[in-house]
Amino acid sequence: MGEIRNEGLELSRREFLAGAGGLAFWAGFGANGFQLISEAQATTQAKVLNPWVRVAPDGGVIILSAGAEMGQGSMTSLAAIVAEEMDADWSKVVIEFAPAEASVYGYVDGDTRSMTIAGSRAVMRYYADLRIAGAQVRKVLVASAAEKWGVEPSSLRTEPGAVIDPATGRRLAYGEIAAFAKPPVRLPGVDKAELKKRSEFRIIGKSVPRRDIPLKVNGTARYAIDVHLPGMVYASTRHSPVHGGAPESWNDATVRGLPGVLGVIRLADGVAVVADRFENALAARKALAVKWKPDAPAAGFDSEKTLSDDYVRVHADPAAKTRTLDAKGDADRAFAAATKTHRAEFRSDYGYHAQMEPLNAVARFNPSFDQVEVWDGSQSPDRCRAGVAKALGFTLAQVTIHQCYMGGGFGRRTLGDYAAEAARIAREVRKPVKLIWTREEDIAHGMFRPQSFQCLEAAQDASGKVVGWRHCVVGDGGVLLHTGIKIPYYGVPNQHLELRGVSHGIRVKHWRAVGHVFNVFAIESFVDQMATAQGMDPVEFRFRHMSISPRARVLFEKVVQMSDWKAPRPEGRALGISLSERSGSLGAGVAEVSLDRASGRIRVHKVWLAVDGGLVVQPAAAKANIESGIVYGLSSVLYERVTVKEGVVMQSNFHDYHVMRMSDMPEEMHVEFVERDAPPSGLGEIGNPWVAAAVANAFHRLSGKRLQHLPFTPERVRAVLDA
Repeated sequence: MGEIRNEGLELSRREFLAGAGGLAFWAGFGANGFQLISEAQATTQAKVLNPWVRVAPDGGVIILSAGAEMGQGSMTSLAAIVAEEMDADWSKVVIEFAPAEASVYGYVDGDTRSMTIAGSRAVMRYYADLRIAGAQVRKVLVASAAEKWGVEPSSLRTEPGAVIDPATGRRLAYGEIAAFAKPPVRLPGVDKAELKKRSEFRIIGKSVPRRDIPLKVNGTARYAIDVHLPGMVYASTRHSPVHGGAPESWNDATVRGLPGVLGVIRLADGVAVVADRFENALAARKALAVKWKPDAPAAGFDSEKTLSDDYVRVHADPAAKTRTLDAKGDADRAFAAATKTHRAEFRSDYGYHAQMEPLNAVARFNPSFDQVEVWDGSQSPDRCRAGVAKALGFTLAQVTIHQCYMGGGFGRRTLGDYAAEAARIAREVRKPVKLIWTREEDIAHGMFRPQSFQCLEAAQDASGKVVGWRHCVVGDGGVLLHTGIKIPYYGVPNQHLELRGVSHGIRVKHWRAVGHVFNVFAIESFVDQMATAQGMDPVEFRFRHMSISPRARVLFEKVVQMSDWKAPRPEGRALGISLSERSGSLGAGVAEVSLDRASGRIRVHKVWLAVDGGLVVQPAAAKANIESGIVYGLSSVLYERVTVKEGVVMQSNFHDYHVMRMSDMPEEMHVEFVERDAPPSGLGEIGNPWVAAAVANAFHRLSGKRLQHLPFTPERVRAVLDA
């Protein structure tokens, strides 16, 4: 069986060519986009180029994967795409992390190239380019075999790991070809018609085992927190408890005198302590008595008061700064002519990423301190590299990133701020440093999913059709607030969507599915509210009055069948339904819920989700990823909230920032894909956004009351029941 390999080394092009042997292919992005070029070109061209595929004389195939691996399976999936088109023997494929070279390994992101793996981008963004890459490798192998046999390349075919001559039965393994092949000066182009048909796929769509799982089971998978270097010391930080604050002074002499302490370092927004052992670094961190400057941007901020009062005033203020997000038709006219109108308000609290592996990185300089290596589990190794370079005043060429696995990312690890801190600290103490943020530090100095207030309004005509739609979101976070606010699956002709932004100084960040979490909650709860007001089944209401798209209708029909929607439920249970879109995918989900009225505890027993994600490259991995999203969504819907008082985060660890436990898991989760002939779309976040509305809608069927504030904590549930 193949493997994943990451030796923590980044060879130069000269070293690679001198030592690799076999047949190497090089990837580059030129005027004509993605292309493979020959080894001869790689040694003569001036631009920076890196290997993508290498075929060894023993038949081994090394494929570099640009998919940061945080448990979602992207690293395996990307390599599988290449292996499919080059017809590699999957059992002989070795996968390595690609270097942090966005110009070579990045996908197109506007006018730049990026290696950021977030928003379900990996398979969706890389799919087409990697198929071409694999096909070009296959064409070169076939051409080399044809030249050796003196036949036309078109007369040959491939099977996994070999070129076959059907006329004579001759066979050359890829390793044999690698021993003698000389790539042409310019590798052949690949027309789309030359790519494999779906019916010919051997790997894509067939669920091969993920390569990282055995390593994680046997303990050999390397996370940055596992890295140990000779002479390495340890660092821990204390950042300003009020976001945006800076240290004024601290008990420096006392801390430096503690056992094992090697240094105390001022950071822009905190203080770092360095010690010979992590235990000593923690003790020194605990002993820090820091006086903070009083002018932090978030000073005095109260999240609960702001959400309950201030956002409402901003929404009602005609002079408030407003940004139109989307407008169709004439919403004002539609509302003026409406036979019936509806209105509802929704709120959601801050959410913490709660990744299980604490933020950490290792940094080491060379003896002259003009080159640095950083080990980091990053969702964006190129961005991490740039951040480290900026923090040190280095060029990119002076920074090497060794990509590691991640114990959870969820958007937080797209920003390598902690890696830049590790590099700065290592330069100060002139030793290799492992920096580990404590859980308390990560929450207090977190980067949160923003809180939000939303007001939705809808207008119906005499026939009951929804003809007008207004949606206003208020909060701090810009784009983080308004993803998922559009409703392309509903054909409402007159719409006005707007953002009213305010600023609090609280650090906010992309969080799994970003604004879809609270926007879809509001949208789908509101649709259910309208259906109830008309005494209609919520599915039938969408079909008759929301001008639902054919694609969305198919998904509703599928999940209705999966869940047996109209069948009687056990006593004390009810179903809720919801729809969500994310990264090009569409999903319709149903949740079966019960309610303990005395405690206010909601229990989700079963969930069903029908997903249209186009071509699914690795179905088993995709299903597991979607199930992860469902669990993550349930946890955030039922438990997770961050509150801030006087600018200070009130939660400190998992005892008061509650995440879902094993005992809270649904009894059953059912995920099914709806087949559609379309390129892959993102699946890593489609499992999350639909959950909140489905649970809230089921709660309404049990209680007759509406939940309109995330999360649905027992205290909030009891308050709603008592109202």
